[in-house]
Amino acid sequence: MPTSLIEGDSLLAVDIGATTTRAVLFDVVEGAYRFVALGQSPSTVEAPFGDLGIGVCDAIEHIQTVTGRTFLGGDRRLIIPVQADGSGVDALVATVSAGPSIRTAVVGLLTDVSLESARRLAETTYTRVVETLDLNDRRRAEQQIDDLLRARPDMVILAGGTDGGATRSVQKMLEVVGLACYLMPPEKRPVILFAGNQSLTEDVEKLLKELTPALHFSPNIRPSLDTEDLDPATRELADLITVARRSQLGGLEELEAWTKGHILPTSYAMGRMVRFLSQMTGSSGGVLGVDIGASATTIAAGFQSNLNLHTYPQFGLGEELANLLHTIELEDVMRWLSLDIPQATVRDYIYQKALYPSILPATLEDQAIAQALGRQNLYMAMQAARRDFPTDAPGLLPYLPPFFELIVASGGILADAPSLGQSLLLLLDTIQPTGMTHFMLDRNNLLPILGVAAEQNSLLSTQVLFSGAFQELGTVISVVGEAGYGTPILRVRLTTENKNETRLEVKSGGLEMLPLESGQTAKLSLQPLHHADVGAGAGRARTLTVNGGALGVVFDARGRPLAFAPDAVRRRELMKKWLWTLGG
Repeated sequence: MPTSLIEGDSLLAVDIGATTTRAVLFDVVEGAYRFVALGQSPSTVEAPFGDLGIGVCDAIEHIQTVTGRTFLGGDRRLIIPVQADGSGVDALVATVSAGPSIRTAVVGLLTDVSLESARRLAETTYTRVVETLDLNDRRRAEQQIDDLLRARPDMVILAGGTDGGATRSVQKMLEVVGLACYLMPPEKRPVILFAGNQSLTEDVEKLLKELTPALHFSPNIRPSLDTEDLDPATRELADLITVARRSQLGGLEELEAWTKGHILPTSYAMGRMVRFLSQMTGSSGGVLGVDIGASATTIAAGFQSNLNLHTYPQFGLGEELANLLHTIELEDVMRWLSLDIPQATVRDYIYQKALYPSILPATLEDQAIAQALGRQNLYMAMQAARRDFPTDAPGLLPYLPPFFELIVASGGILADAPSLGQSLLLLLDTIQPTGMTHFMLDRNNLLPILGVAAEQNSLLSTQVLFSGAFQELGTVISVVGEAGYGTPILRVRLTTENKNETRLEVKSGGLEMLPLESGQTAKLSLQPLHHADVGAGAGRARTLTVNGGALGVVFDARGRPLAFAPDAVRRRELMKKWLWTLGG
């Protein structure tokens, strides 16, 4: 492999978020692909610019300043491929999460079968379901058409009928969708994905092809009553989302030309890498990816070849915050605060953040409120996603999350936290893992970027993933038990590679930490007390090999699910104590 940056196959990747646009340069360094430089700028999707390309060019210009290389010509157009003078780049890829939620109508045959599968499919990306239609719908056909017209969907997902199964009932629903599209102005017609009975493909194309700007087909998401397969449809939906975005995001079509079509929704690209990591581990424990963004919160859970992907625009930390208090009580946010802040101040911050998503916390109080909002939204997203996790995924108890061997987290609320301890505590409070889990922080939102880069260069994604580009937070041992507060429930012995030994006693209700640097491994012996469980069964000892990180090895004995002290003063004191344990 070439060792010169100029001689290697360089790649630029851009990630266009609701508030920030990032550009990342990958190139060959000492015979392997590496993350070379990052440039970022405010996103320019919204007014007054209305053109995402401006923010993309600004971010690339930032990389030019950092590296001293030239990627844009005098007309601010990307130079592809690399020229003889060393200017330009060999390829460009992009991920996009910016833009309003895609208004989606979901059409299925049976409520608990194809319609439910279609809902899960819609939930894999940046959609908001505005209308549903199935065989049990009691509305007359004309009423269904009127409601579809009022819903003004940007996209329709059609499912229903097992392969070789029902056709007449599905055709009736197709007619309703077709008539609704016919009555819409041509420029307002939705894009359509058909993921139902494959024997109806010709009928669907004949009926709907002229009534939609884009008609895509995927294999049946419910080929039989007891089989659900969302993977092929999820990939097709990712392409369709980009088509739907063209009318929402100025400059997207030019970016498509620059990338030669290598654009993916950020959530889908992230899910691809979580699946890859899950397959790489090869263990029974899953891999969890979380991204707390301004436009949405994404949860991607990989259990070997099974990917469970959920994207929740309603739990984003941007404009959607204005609707947060319509679904929860303000006290749900207040319980996460480590400072005594009046409710009126918290309410004002929520609405200010919704109006100006890119503002940064200016005071300790603002920081506390921002983190409380991040906790509440990630907590709600995890609770929603867990309903669809595989029932056979290994775990301690049905009402607790399954075992996750690795958790990779990203989002400005984590990357911009004043300390790594605050980032880890936010994740522990909301995900509440059990057993042994290694935590990594994706400060530069590289995971989805690597997911789209893999389409161009799979070797690049693999090498960068294991190159140290992610921040190792450390390993967490979560103890579950019913002993009273302050009761010793775990004895620990940590033996490092150079035979240094450290012993520790962990008490119920507390957090403890032992140092172990990144890149180091150690032997960890665990002896639970009072029938506590560290992932091997109540009272059963374990001996593990653990990896270090910036925060070493953390022992979380606060219980699962995490219980809040009823007294607000006591609750805030505990939160400060936990944070102090993790370094402030």
